[in-house]
Amino acid sequence: MMKELDFNIKESPFSDFFTSRFSMSFRIDVQNAWEYSEDNNLSFFILSLGCLLCGLNSIPELRRRIINGKAFEFDKIDAVTPIMDEDESVFEEMRVSPPKESESLKNWHDNVVGIRDSILEGKVSGFSIETTKRDSEPIANFSCIPWVDFDTLVNCISEPHQIQPLITWGRVSEDKEMPVAIAFSHIFVYGKHIGKFQYNTQEYFNKPNTL
Repeated sequence: MMKELDFNIKESPFSDFFTSRFSMSFRIDVQNAWEYSEDNNLSFFILSLGCLLCGLNSIPELRRRIINGKAFEFDKIDAVTPIMDEDESVFEEMRVSPPKESESLKNWHDNVVGIRDSILEGKVSGFSIETTKRDSEPIANFSCIPWVDFDTLVNCISEPHQIQPLITWGRVSEDKEMPVAIAFSHIFVYGKHIGKFQYNTQEYFNKPNTL
């Protein structure tokens, strides 16, 4: 579901820029989530996806889109994320709903594992929609780069005023810190909103059982 907003896009100072896209990176303490995933036999990748997805959904401005020249706000956003098999020979995408839609975190986790395995085994098709059309869907792109403990990251964009957030997280360091980068549209999202996103996401990593 989505609602139309009383928002004049042309009044945004960033609507006339060559691009309204903006990027920011920060680090998250994942010690509690790391231990929780080990103690409960959960995938840390999937648990991280859940924490980041819930953090994004907690910020209304990150759920906003421009569709046919009008501003809308979705009531919730799903994650679309790349997945690979162990041999890194099969590359697909899967769409995942927020954990809060499931009966329990374990139920959500196991359902995501089932979706992932079914796609990689060719039993069902992966998520597929043209990049330029993704703003019309209640989705955000999430991508993990587990090989790199990066400080900053600049994302590719399909068009100058793409609205869909792009969230990327990297390798966990020895002191259990993890880099997170987010690209977003400055038409709707400002620094204070990213500050809230960082704070809320950190809270989910601190208390993953609340997902």
